[in-house]
Amino acid sequence: MADRSGPLKHGFIEKVIEYCARNRLFIFIITVTLFSGSLWTMKNVPLDAIPDLSDTQVIIFVQWDGRDPQLVEDQVTYPLITSLLAAPNVKVVRGFSDFSMAYIYIIFEDGTDIYWARARVLEYLSKIQGSLPKDAKVQLGPDATGLGWVYQYALVDKTGKNSLADLRTYQDWTLRYALEGVSGVAEVASIGGFVQSYQIEIDPNALAEYGISINDAVSRVRKSNRDVGGRVVEMAGREYIVRGLGYIKSKEEIANIGIGLGAGGTPVRIRDVGRVTLGPDLRRGVAELDGEGEVVGGVVIIRYGENALNVIEKVKTRIEEVRPTLPKGVELVSVYDRSDLILNSIDTLKHTLTEEMIVVAVIIILFLWHLPSAIVPIITIPVAVCLSFIPMWYYGVTSNIMSLGGIAVAIGALVDASIVVVENIHKKLEEWIDNGSMGRKHDVILRAIQEVGRPSFFSLLIIAVSFLPVFALTGQEGRLFRPLAITKTLSMGIAGVLAVTLVPAICLFVFREKDFSFRPKWLARIFNAVLGTKIQREEDHPISRMLHKIYEPVCRFILEWPKAIVSAAIALVLVTAPIYFQLGSEFMPTLWEGTFLYMPSTAYPSASVESASRALQVQDKLIAEHPAVERVFGKVGRAVTATDPAPLTMVETTITLKDESEWPRIKVDRWYSSWLPERLKGPFQSLWPEEQPISWRQVKTELDQKLQIPGWPNICTMPIENRVNMLTTGIRAP
Repeated sequence: MADRSGPLKHGFIEKVIEYCARNRLFIFIITVTLFSGSLWTMKNVPLDAIPDLSDTQVIIFVQWDGRDPQLVEDQVTYPLITSLLAAPNVKVVRGFSDFSMAYIYIIFEDGTDIYWARARVLEYLSKIQGSLPKDAKVQLGPDATGLGWVYQYALVDKTGKNSLADLRTYQDWTLRYALEGVSGVAEVASIGGFVQSYQIEIDPNALAEYGISINDAVSRVRKSNRDVGGRVVEMAGREYIVRGLGYIKSKEEIANIGIGLGAGGTPVRIRDVGRVTLGPDLRRGVAELDGEGEVVGGVVIIRYGENALNVIEKVKTRIEEVRPTLPKGVELVSVYDRSDLILNSIDTLKHTLTEEMIVVAVIIILFLWHLPSAIVPIITIPVAVCLSFIPMWYYGVTSNIMSLGGIAVAIGALVDASIVVVENIHKKLEEWIDNGSMGRKHDVILRAIQEVGRPSFFSLLIIAVSFLPVFALTGQEGRLFRPLAITKTLSMGIAGVLAVTLVPAICLFVFREKDFSFRPKWLARIFNAVLGTKIQREEDHPISRMLHKIYEPVCRFILEWPKAIVSAAIALVLVTAPIYFQLGSEFMPTLWEGTFLYMPSTAYPSASVESASRALQVQDKLIAEHPAVERVFGKVGRAVTATDPAPLTMVETTITLKDESEWPRIKVDRWYSSWLPERLKGPFQSLWPEEQPISWRQVKTELDQKLQIPGWPNICTMPIENRVNMLTTGIRAP
């Protein structure tokens, strides 16, 4: 018997198990150290709602004032596209021409480093720069994508002390620079309001009278708006720098600029041939809030690959710092905040993971009927989950619904090795007790672990390897499912290592040699009942006995009729095949982001700024009337960023909803509604209320019914979903 109960002495896995079982303190110290490190990585791993599905993309923005789209296409867009097609690793080049501006999107092959791609684009731009129109301003877009729009705000003044021009000036020259200084922010784009400009209204008849051309007048004004530097003058032992101050600071200075000579050598000034006024620059975008009128907005765009949640928190902190410096009467209102979606997504998955671990623990305790045995898998699950975050942090895998979903998928398998080990220990201890408890209990337990240690370890590795084909996916599919495969594989690999290291150490610790014996005896009896050495036999377990009675006849029947069972299974597969081919397919199920994006494009292609602004305010007012809506931030046209090519015919309205508890409620027929007396419904209504909030799909349907405006076809989607579609296809809306 001693030979049977002695530890196995062959194989690397068996030696590792024996070493860990005999050096339990050392294993516990290493585990606690790694677990502490994993808690740090859990707080520092990048967080986002979903994986970034965008391609490696570089945007070129060209501004050529006053030129029509066809001329921009011929002189700017087409030459840039044909030149950049030859750049290395380029997959697709898309161009979009608009009035006075052009956008060129260069999509690179998967795996291309974003900054390497930007460097190649700059090289090719330097080659073609000379062939572009001299007054066309070519600039590289931010190192960000459309998915980088993580935070939006509006500047509102309900007191009337500040005009839209004042708000835009504060946004462009103060607030924007404060927020762009935040680490991780690529750009802060402005939208709405009026950009202040000096406007010179020339009388052509007056110019003709003095014999001055319009080009001469423009040239003189341009040359007058500059500082010049000279040499130095030495006076009284000191050196003075000579310079001419010529930058324009007021309307009067422009009015006094000389543009030529009249009769008798009299100087002709701007005020002699026209007048100078302050007015708004050409507007290509309008912002509106809650249907109450125009406002000035800002869009915070984060850099490619940044931790979205951390950047948003830093931006909020900076906003609180600058809030006291806002002009009197001005209020800064948050209109879109992706951190809410990120935190809700992570909290949902954390809640699900916690539920899974609790359910697994309860089932283990219920079936083993031995708390020390249940401690082994209960400890292994959270340790394996937490340790998975260390390689996630090291490789820069974002913590999102897909990566955490991989851990959720793996939880069921994480506990398998621990359960197999514990079950085998129970069986060996039962045999050991039946044979008179000959030999050391310690050796029996170690031998039981070694018997199943190798198959348990490799079974987990096989399951991990089964996900390796997911790594072969490319494009958006790869970017979506690779985080899930990474975390699933890492979790299984770590669980396999724990199965031959931590599990033996815990088993030798919890399966004690002797019962507790201390005073008071009644407390010792409780400890022995809960944590004692007594093993519950499987034959004595009431649930196991009941399941055996059900399973055994079914198993016998199947073994007696194998051909019939196999034939029935094949027939069932054949019957379901036609149903399978009728199922629809979708790349990614709709993720409820908590925010709607209403973005109709008008059928009227030449809508003016004023008409688009009026239509936007009408739409926002109708949306704001819905009882589930908290905030409506409408945008028509483009923000001042290369990541937003929206024309004046396209509306993007961000609709933020109230907490779900404040949504309209509808009556639901519960199973007790029709037959249970009213006086007895109380306890049931607390668990299954007869009224519940309407769903977000019903909110979307009701908004669609309200917004039946001729010329503006309804398109209601969600911010991240729509921007993913735009980046993928180049099409602005579904």
